[in-house]
Amino acid sequence: MSSIDITPPRAIAREKTVSARIWQHALSSVEFRIGLVVFTVLLLAALFYPWLSGIDPLKMAIRDKLAPPLLLGEGWKWVHPLGTDQLGRDMLARALVGLRYSLLIGISTTVLMVLIGALVGLFAGYYGGRVDTVLMRLTDAQLSIPMIILAITILGVSRPTIPAIIVVLGLAGWPVYARVMRSTVMAERKKEYVRGAMVLGATDLRIMFTLILPLVLPPMCFVAVLDIARMMIFESVLGFLGLGVQPPTPTFGNIIADGRKYLMNAWWIATMPGVFLVLTLTSINLMGAALERARNAIYGGA
Repeated sequence: MSSIDITPPRAIAREKTVSARIWQHALSSVEFRIGLVVFTVLLLAALFYPWLSGIDPLKMAIRDKLAPPLLLGEGWKWVHPLGTDQLGRDMLARALVGLRYSLLIGISTTVLMVLIGALVGLFAGYYGGRVDTVLMRLTDAQLSIPMIILAITILGVSRPTIPAIIVVLGLAGWPVYARVMRSTVMAERKKEYVRGAMVLGATDLRIMFTLILPLVLPPMCFVAVLDIARMMIFESVLGFLGLGVQPPTPTFGNIIADGRKYLMNAWWIATMPGVFLVLTLTSINLMGAALERARNAIYGGA
């Protein structure tokens, strides 16, 4: 029996076609293209500007402290186009490095949430019965605890490193994906291709991971794009509260927190990271909303 190919070619081909149609539909949207261009520019700047410019975001230069942005000072200092902070560190380099860490945490956390939620929902929806009851009660218990409260509680008694933040936020956000996956798998397991695989002697794990999961995971990934922005907000909130990545490593949250003391005479310290955060979140939301509308349109007519 192990030599028999139980993969349903029509179902897989249909899912690939549907996924391609979703991308094509989204790419035809002006909002998606604007978001993609803005996000790409920000990503490339975050990856390469600190390296190409040769500016160290951690290097202090007391002589240049609190220098205003390029167009606001008496003497234009091209080396610091967005000004400097209270220690003379370049704000553009710090904001872009902060964007780098924020994207790393946001994307990694979302991937972890999807993986955990998909696995829990896959087993709960496929097996049903007691397995479903136990897993869904655990999901309900997790849902009853607000994500930010759980993150503050755990990170407040431990060292808030980047891996710790990713794990805490990921473990706090998976239940939504588990519920979506469970309902989708419960509908899929009743279809003919799953029953045919059972008749041919395929194991439960093979059916789940080679037949059902490749069909139901792509739609969840399209929706998960919006969660990247949400996780970036949570990371910034934790950094602002002092529970995120610790200084001197620059992140949006701790830069804005430091800038609170200088809002009256050096407002750009807190404002510039906020501008980059708003631009990034807006671009991600534009792409995510376009993908979600395309998914609803395609699946509604598929």
